[in-house]
Amino acid sequence: MDMAEKKNLLESVDARTGLAGSNKMEILLFSLGTRETFGINVFKVREVGRTPRITRTPNMPRGVEGLISLRGNVIPVLSLSSFLELEGVPPGLGNSMMVAEYSKRTLGFLVHEVDRIIRVDWEKVKAPETLLSANQGLITAVIELDGGRLVSILDVEQVLANAFGEAVIIDIPPARISEEVSLFFVDDSVVARRKIAEVLDRLGVKHKHANNGAEAWVRLQAIAAHSQQVGTALRDEIRLILVDAEMPEMDGYVLTKNIKADSRFEGVPVVMHSSLSSEANRAMGKAVGVDAYVAKFDAEVLADTLRPMLER
Repeated sequence: MDMAEKKNLLESVDARTGLAGSNKMEILLFSLGTRETFGINVFKVREVGRTPRITRTPNMPRGVEGLISLRGNVIPVLSLSSFLELEGVPPGLGNSMMVAEYSKRTLGFLVHEVDRIIRVDWEKVKAPETLLSANQGLITAVIELDGGRLVSILDVEQVLANAFGEAVIIDIPPARISEEVSLFFVDDSVVARRKIAEVLDRLGVKHKHANNGAEAWVRLQAIAAHSQQVGTALRDEIRLILVDAEMPEMDGYVLTKNIKADSRFEGVPVVMHSSLSSEANRAMGKAVGVDAYVAKFDAEVLADTLRPMLER
């Protein structure tokens, strides 16, 4: 891909926000210099360009190559290949850098080469059933393209946790709720599920979870059917539902639309919790009926958002 193509590659990202409610996504394909192909959600990428001059500083975490100044902001630059145990990675930092926004943080990701953008249905984005032990937890989904080519979607939240450590949860007062109050959440990131569970435990709320949108919808329908069968209000079984935005097989927007279209879930609020923190994604969440939108990952903000809904 030449520089002109890279410059125009992401110009219409904002115009693509309508995809968020259609169970479709656009993936930016890239290589780390090996035979494998990787991908990242276009909504998270702000720009793509050549690898700039990087200022190395002492005591940087493993995988963080240094810092750059980008339009007045100093951002860390990570080499993605250093987090994956891949054979045949060429020497050097790679030719291209993707500037991405994750959880209100801007970062540079060094890659060997950027390929192109593809559009896929979320239902074709599968959670990997088996992973190489060396990369356990770093691949959150796999897409099979026409011709059998596989694209691995990295769990960037896990990459960032490996590089910078996980956010420390300091002080979250418990919610004023009974011991029977329960919440259901869904997220495809191992790191996110662990941190969400920690927040919920601090709040003192029981919780159940699923690993992707399709699994969540199956489980939620089963819970609703059981509640209907025994004659109890579903709100007594689930006080609140917390959903991620981008997940294999069914994204959080379609999951929310399904929940809001099912009268059995009336009165059960849906909160979207996502590393896609742009205003466009907040608008899409509102369009499908989410009751609140929280950017990952601020434990106190998440707790403050959930607490009044749980106590209601």
